[in-house]
Amino acid sequence: MWSFPPNSLHTLRGRVSPLGTSSYLCGTESYTMPRFYPNKVISDCWSSAGNVTFFHIDGKCYWKNRACPEFPGTPGQLDQLEIHRRALAAWQTLDHDVQLHWNACAEEVPSHRPPFDGSTHITGHNLFVSAYHGFAQLDDEHVPEPAPWEQFPIVWMGFQAVDEVQPGTLRLRLRVKLDGTANPFRYRLHVRMQLTHPGRGRNGGKMRTFLATENCIGFDNLVTVSVPDYRDIWGLNLPSYQVHCRYRLIDTKTGYRNIFRRTSFLMNVSNVL
Repeated sequence: MWSFPPNSLHTLRGRVSPLGTSSYLCGTESYTMPRFYPNKVISDCWSSAGNVTFFHIDGKCYWKNRACPEFPGTPGQLDQLEIHRRALAAWQTLDHDVQLHWNACAEEVPSHRPPFDGSTHITGHNLFVSAYHGFAQLDDEHVPEPAPWEQFPIVWMGFQAVDEVQPGTLRLRLRVKLDGTANPFRYRLHVRMQLTHPGRGRNGGKMRTFLATENCIGFDNLVTVSVPDYRDIWGLNLPSYQVHCRYRLIDTKTGYRNIFRRTSFLMNVSNVL
């Protein structure tokens, strides 16, 4: 992240598009956000500086006012915050040689932030915390051991079927296809999901996290994802839903996770109620 001198925020804003804004489409809704254009002084921006947050859509950089929520967080968010704090505390207890081993493992891990040209990688601290969270999501929270980064398989997920196993709880059957691995059995599907009105776009703040009940058993899988209290979570009681998903794999051996992919589909529940 850049280190900005005093009054640099004003300077950055002065380098925004001459038109001031740029429009983009998300789902069925159109949004207008100020766009940042690279220049000789600053090639790119991400994260937050002052009261501005920079973000990327389709490789283009935009900025918006930094969110400053007044609510303390949902119970789920607070639980994740405590897990994160335990991960940070666990890192500090490691011997320095072990931390250096984590740094060496992280050199092969591509960064999730720009530039996306393969010239950068994450730190050992990033990889350790990610693995800690990965095991916690598998309900196996513990201090992970450093392990070499292995390329994740190519993954595709699609909707197969849904039924209501008990009032208010949906059981989704999702098809997961893997390619490029000799051991598909070590991977578990992790999904962030939003149910909304048919045809509506996604809202990242309304996505909730779910985990498949079982690991993959081969290269072509039908996995189960349980969604309890779905009407209460999204405040909707509809015969059909637009479902937006961000999905990825968790390596149950290392705790490592790959980069999210996205998909959306329509789901009819009127015949299962």
